[in-house]
Amino acid sequence: MKLIITVIPDSCTDTVSLALTSQKFRVTQIASTGGFLKKGNATLLIGVEDDQTEKALQILRDNVDKTDSNQKGVVFVIKVDQFIHF
Repeated sequence: MKLIITVIPDSCTDTVSLALTSQKFRVTQIASTGGFLKKGNATLLIGVEDDQTEKALQILRDNVDKTDSNQKGVVFVIKVDQFIHF
């Protein structure tokens, strides 16, 4: 299992979240600000099975507007040793 942490501009959040949830990915959104993008942004936490990681990353690539130089995202993919759902 992997945890994808992505920091994206606020303006992309709804589009990205809808694209991910329409493909049955679970997304948790945290409002955030900071040094990465220096503007209002959101941090999305996405738990995925190993074989679904690339699919989720492609959805992110497809839905963050790269034509605007101010619209940039950062992605971290972290191996999860244990997942407990309660």
